[in-house]
Amino acid sequence: MEINKKIIYFEDAKEGQDEYEDDGFIVNEDKQENGDPDEPRQKKKKKKKIDLEKNFVLDEDDYVLLEDNNVLGIRRPKAGTKKFKRLKKAGKDTDLRVHSDFFDENGNNITVEKLKRKSRQEYGVSSSTVEEAHDIFGDPNEYLNRRKKSLARIDQFDNSGRQMEGSLKNVYEPFILTEKYLTEKDDLIRNIDMPERIQISEESTGPAPVDIMSIKEETSWILSQLTTKITWFCKMKVIEGNDEGPDLFKKVEQDIERFLKLHHVEKHDIPFIAMYRKELCLSLLKDPEQDVAENEDEDETKRTTRLKRNKILWVIKDLDRKWLLLRKRQNALQLYYNKRYEEELLKMHDEARLNLNKELFKSISNSLKNAESEIEVDDVNLKFNLHFPLDEVNVSQGQFKRPKRKSHYKVCSNAGLWEVAAKFGCNSEQFGLQVTLVNVRREDLEDLKESPEEIASTFTGPLFETPQAVLKGARHMAAVEISSEPCFRKHVRSIFMEEAVVSTRPTPKGNMIIDPSHEFSGFKWLHGKPLSQFKDAQWLLIQRAEEEKLLEVTIKLPESTLNKLTSESNDCYLSDGVSISARLWNEQRKLILQDAFSNFLLPYMEKQARVFLTAKAKAWLLEEYGKQLWNRASVAPYQHKENDDELDEETAPRVMACCWDPGNPATTFVMLDSLGEVMDVLHASSLIIWSRNNQKQQKQKKIDQERVREFMTEHQPHVVVLGAVNLACRRLKEEIYEIIFKMMEENPRDVSQKMDGIRIVYGDESLPRIYEHSRISSDQLPGQLGIVKRAVALGRFLQNPLAMIATLCGPGKEILSWKLGSLGYLLTPDEKYEMVEQVMVDVTNQVGIDINLAAAHDWLFAPLQFVSGLGPSKAGHLQRALIRIGAVTCRKKLIEHGLGTMSVFRSAVGFLRVRCCGMASASSNMDLLDDTRIHPESYNLAKILAKDVYKCFENDEIDDVVLEMAIGYVRNHPKYLEDLKIFEYAKDYEIKHGKNKRETLYDIKMELLHGFRDWRSPYEEPSEDEEFLMITGENGDTLAEGKIVQATVRSIQSERVFCVLDSGLDGILFKDGFSDERDEIDLTTKLQVGEILICKIKQIEKNRHCVVLTCKEIQSRSSKDQNPRSVDPYYCEDQSSLSQEQEKAQKELAKKHVKPRMIVHPRFQNITFEEAMEYLSDKAVGESTFHPSSRGSSYLSLTIKIYDGVYAHKEITEGGKDQKDAMSLLHLGKTLKIGNENFEDLDEVMDRYVDPLVTHLKAMLNYRKFRRGKKAEVDDLLRAEKSDYPMRIVYCFGICHEHPGAFILSYIRNTNPHHEYIGLYPKGFKFRKHIFDNIDGLVAYFQKHINDPWPEKALSIQSVAAMVPMRSPAVGAPTGGGWESNTGGWRGQFNSSRDKTCTPSSRGKSTN
Repeated sequence: MEINKKIIYFEDAKEGQDEYEDDGFIVNEDKQENGDPDEPRQKKKKKKKIDLEKNFVLDEDDYVLLEDNNVLGIRRPKAGTKKFKRLKKAGKDTDLRVHSDFFDENGNNITVEKLKRKSRQEYGVSSSTVEEAHDIFGDPNEYLNRRKKSLARIDQFDNSGRQMEGSLKNVYEPFILTEKYLTEKDDLIRNIDMPERIQISEESTGPAPVDIMSIKEETSWILSQLTTKITWFCKMKVIEGNDEGPDLFKKVEQDIERFLKLHHVEKHDIPFIAMYRKELCLSLLKDPEQDVAENEDEDETKRTTRLKRNKILWVIKDLDRKWLLLRKRQNALQLYYNKRYEEELLKMHDEARLNLNKELFKSISNSLKNAESEIEVDDVNLKFNLHFPLDEVNVSQGQFKRPKRKSHYKVCSNAGLWEVAAKFGCNSEQFGLQVTLVNVRREDLEDLKESPEEIASTFTGPLFETPQAVLKGARHMAAVEISSEPCFRKHVRSIFMEEAVVSTRPTPKGNMIIDPSHEFSGFKWLHGKPLSQFKDAQWLLIQRAEEEKLLEVTIKLPESTLNKLTSESNDCYLSDGVSISARLWNEQRKLILQDAFSNFLLPYMEKQARVFLTAKAKAWLLEEYGKQLWNRASVAPYQHKENDDELDEETAPRVMACCWDPGNPATTFVMLDSLGEVMDVLHASSLIIWSRNNQKQQKQKKIDQERVREFMTEHQPHVVVLGAVNLACRRLKEEIYEIIFKMMEENPRDVSQKMDGIRIVYGDESLPRIYEHSRISSDQLPGQLGIVKRAVALGRFLQNPLAMIATLCGPGKEILSWKLGSLGYLLTPDEKYEMVEQVMVDVTNQVGIDINLAAAHDWLFAPLQFVSGLGPSKAGHLQRALIRIGAVTCRKKLIEHGLGTMSVFRSAVGFLRVRCCGMASASSNMDLLDDTRIHPESYNLAKILAKDVYKCFENDEIDDVVLEMAIGYVRNHPKYLEDLKIFEYAKDYEIKHGKNKRETLYDIKMELLHGFRDWRSPYEEPSEDEEFLMITGENGDTLAEGKIVQATVRSIQSERVFCVLDSGLDGILFKDGFSDERDEIDLTTKLQVGEILICKIKQIEKNRHCVVLTCKEIQSRSSKDQNPRSVDPYYCEDQSSLSQEQEKAQKELAKKHVKPRMIVHPRFQNITFEEAMEYLSDKAVGESTFHPSSRGSSYLSLTIKIYDGVYAHKEITEGGKDQKDAMSLLHLGKTLKIGNENFEDLDEVMDRYVDPLVTHLKAMLNYRKFRRGKKAEVDDLLRAEKSDYPMRIVYCFGICHEHPGAFILSYIRNTNPHHEYIGLYPKGFKFRKHIFDNIDGLVAYFQKHINDPWPEKALSIQSVAAMVPMRSPAVGAPTGGGWESNTGGWRGQFNSSRDKTCTPSSRGKSTN
């Protein structure tokens, strides 16, 4: 047989190999790059020959031929052996051709060329660099092989469970295993045959008792807790139609007992009980808010099925957990008490003390056994620790020793004063029983003949040297014992919680901050509000206001109640004796009770009241949080059209999601198929260009419009969802509608009927934005941009809200970042997630999960963790199993794939839908009942019902085979089922079989009619209020008619002004709402662009997304219409401080709020005038700061500290700004102007203006003739100096407090002081129209021209007052001004503690 010679591999060629081996192109792996040139030639030839023989390779066919002919000595080379490892060909990938032999249909040999690509080498990288990297990091092929083996081990774990865990520990970080639920703890959870949520609960509570006595005891306790919910029981009476309370209580009690048996003994989860054990706890399944008009005996034809919250079951579950924790703590404490008591017995040698301890221990044990709440257990524990304190533990030598701390009670007890305390009368337990009327006082107390001082004198010692000290210590012991007595504390607590009242009053800080529109304004002044009247989350806000030092809060008993409680206590504790000794002992007893109430009980009760109010408010807030989540999670997917035959009724439509963004990329469109998978992505950033003059932008806009049109034509979406984030989205919506209309008009053939009547709906982007930044989005959409992830979440939320919400309930719990309500921040993450879990469990189990559909689209698996019996660990295991097998054809298969334990299978299987979809679409052996909510345990009951229906309506003789097909028959003939009176049928069934299956049979009937019908509320487009909230971010709390707001002028017309609020909302100010003046005005002359106005909202136009403003002085100052928040009925303003409050309110009204500026400079701060003065108050004279001006964004203010309490303000005008650009207005202007002087930046202002001015200021303050003090004080100094030197003309300089920025030159010629004013400027001092660069020159001029008449425009007090106005308290900022137009002056502010006297002209009102 001839050997077929073929070239197999280019690098393994044999023929001619020795001829071209060292030609420099192919490099031998054994050839050294730096070989020794002196190596003998013979040695080289011999080595070469050995290499040729070693690397001799034949074709595969030749090897087969040699083996067939038994030719020995020639063997195949080992797999993977290659002679040449690399090619000297830097910068290129080499394609190696491989020839393989195949055979055609006729058996002819065909040679096919294949391309075998070697490892890629980056272009421009030398082979030596690649080799070096290979030596450092290893062979990438080996890494890939190890990775494949690792994945194989993972697959092996999925099949065998625990085996994967050990292998994954060495591959992945612990936090990854935790996130994927692959830890040993998760493995243990999966292997236990118990619902996961019950397992987790029992980790903290311990196993629940299953004996009947424990269940009955817990039932009574839970019922007693539920009776406090009076509202719930009242509504329950209406639902039941029964006004007799005992019958209702008995029914509820029986249902609670049965629920506990199902939950504790049979280990059923709440959703399973609510769905498949309804008959056992029907009264607990009624939601008072939903079922007020519904009765269990109503006509079945009027009965509607909808999603219900199992509120009562979750409340009972929470109470069950509290009960188990309570009993667990009681048992642990009893064991500890027994141990401590035995230790005390061994140490005790005093017989009297021993008997006392026995009585105390017995009383404490009984109290602990009868305790019904954690608070009562705390009371018992307090009493035990009081009488049996834990001694210091002996520590070995060398260990640290905690300092021993003894209470004053322990010190008194060790000193033997407990004997004196026992002589005051009845002990604390007897006193408590008498007060609570458990024991009636049988006989009067016997008073000792000795006086208290005489008894105490026998117990004096080193620590208590006098009888008075002994009595004080004994009284302290008695007061502590009384205040620690559990029954008395319970009695006082009940009175305190019923009668205590809360009062609030603002602090000085709160008085200024809390205005009528503030969120704390509704409870700024509360007087005597009972604890029972706190219904909502108001207390949490009061707490926050107290933490922020805005409110002072007091909780106390009314005087009448406290006096009554004290009187009752005195009646039980004091004796009825009238002797002197009895009166003395009664005085001691009164002091004891006074001490017990004032120092121990009442302060403790106030703390308990705060805890009670916090728990009550959080419970209400959690319920509101749950409602908000329920309203979002219980919404059905968007349905395109009812008459769309091409759409499956349970298949979401194709969605085109659009998100606006100012970044790059900007506006993004994402097309999702009907199952939420991404089909295509389009970026179009020029759709909402406003400018019509820019031809380039308009051209790009037309291109984007055409691209969007082609995008929609290609994919034919059923609905467009647009993320609503700001006002730009309105314009974007109009643009999309315009594109659709053009498609309809110009290319009607390209538009299918699926797009007929296509809608564009707004979507809330709050949840998609959380998804965008979550880790799960990177796992589900790897490599996608953030805006694409956001758009995908927006579209999927429209298709399946439940799955999208559940996606963010993973290990990271990103769902907690979703803002649901304005007060959600007052709840802790654990509190919120507990409510999230309750809501999601209720919704998920009533909706169900299509597992075959989810196996093909893994994002639909997200709600699986909330299915009954499952949790994150068990759901993750089931999900991996389903993805591995692809699909299941019946529910029984789930036992083999993920639900291997019977209890978990029974709990979960009824909520898992199995139908022909996904990879099971072609399956034909599906069980029809698997596509219903009917539980497999009720399949026989469903078949019996179907057979009975078939027999009832078919009179022909039928055999057993036909009866087996009854399920399919009744589903194909729903009319038969609809005519069946199911409640009558249930009664007959109960008579025959003795089982009440009324609710189960009704559910079976409805599922046979409509298998897995969606019970969720149908989708509704956002209302006008919801759209307004999404686009503007404003709601009724933040924006309301009558609220005072700050608006920036953007455009001015003669009749109206267009403004923008801080939130970005547009505002319109009409001419008639600008001023109270009746004269005709032109707004263009009164306002300028960038100016900030203080206005009031007159009207909100939500359809136009704008507000109408008014800034009339009368309307703006009116406090009656300033968004009055709901005033509490107990709101009562303190009249004694009302005048002071009004004065401060007026000051606050005059306080100008400035808009923050984007200016970076060490001297600039975003503060007001008042804050600038406060900032400079402790700084040195001459310090300065820049800050925004109240006149608007085109001005800055400069504030300089002239003197202690004296500050001067200077306006700086900014220029070179684009008035249409909001960002330009916030930045510093290109030019700065003070008077007639121009500056380039703030540094130049400091160098040329501030620094010279401060130099002159300090020169004046340090001048020898400068005198400190007010004008009157300086005049007195001058008079004194004149009296000493009557022949001189005395003079001095002083600060002008009334007009900061000016000095006073005061002098006396004869008798009366004269005053002239000196201006302070960067160039020097201005006096009588002359500028002097130094004070000596000014003095010389003054002395020379003292008798000259003043110039007409000389600076007098009148001119200074007129041209340097003080800050006006009126609304609006002063214009500044100066002494003369060519120099510029100052306007200032002085501290209120300074002299306020000034001339009438100085009190003139500033103009705007």
